[in-house]
Amino acid sequence: MNPPSPERQKTENALIAAVQLVSGPRVADNLAAAAHGVAEAAAQGARIVALPEYFPIMGMAEGDKVKVREVDGHGPIQEFLAATAKQHGIWLIGGSIPLEAKDAAKVMNSTVVYDPAGQRVARYDKIHLFGFQKGLERYDEAASIEAGSEPVAFDTPYGRIGLSICYDLRFPELYRRLAPVDLIVVPAAFTETTGRAHWEILLRARAIENQCYVLAVGQGGKHENGRETHGNSMIVDPWGTIVDRKLKGPGVVLGLLDHGCIAETRANLPALKHRVL
Repeated sequence: MNPPSPERQKTENALIAAVQLVSGPRVADNLAAAAHGVAEAAAQGARIVALPEYFPIMGMAEGDKVKVREVDGHGPIQEFLAATAKQHGIWLIGGSIPLEAKDAAKVMNSTVVYDPAGQRVARYDKIHLFGFQKGLERYDEAASIEAGSEPVAFDTPYGRIGLSICYDLRFPELYRRLAPVDLIVVPAAFTETTGRAHWEILLRARAIENQCYVLAVGQGGKHENGRETHGNSMIVDPWGTIVDRKLKGPGVVLGLLDHGCIAETRANLPALKHRVL
């Protein structure tokens, strides 16, 4: 994980945005939908924009993402993200995309981040792989995804940003490794079953315990493959208050990353300074 830059000045507030989607099995269609959502967010003044997990593809079968996986640094999905960031002059957090893994039958589920010049500045590979079974509903990400191992945070003029993906949200020790950060980003494709029960609670907890903003961006609705994702994309402030949210369907969530709010919260309740373990 990159250490905080000593030259960084956390003085600039910024509008941040989550672009909620309901992706399908066709990459070109999903990129078009993402382009529309990012353009809408940028037009409203967002400087940091995040897309959901699996934004380029929610396939009809688990192997579909393997078929469209890209070599790190090359491919139409990564070229789209770089060009879109440059076009709008924004920091673009590319949800997650399938990249090549050591195992030819699997992918890395990776967040890639681009600066306003279209240069890639960070990559995070999802560490925790989702497994769930309840009745006929069953998921086993380890069957098609290779786990990452390294936490990732990076600096921007608007503060330090920590990366995570979906199921990572259930593991607070990851965020303790990232702390202190100003913003945690959580692209996700939470199931409706688990999301209805736990999504909001976990997001607010991560914001409260790390005294930072959380930008959570989900897939949100019924997909062509029959899966239903929870959506409920939201921005949570350091006190745990939900600033904005989108329950279902495509749309944009927008809010201010306010360093005054972060500073006040940490001054009033200096929990990060009180850490012992």
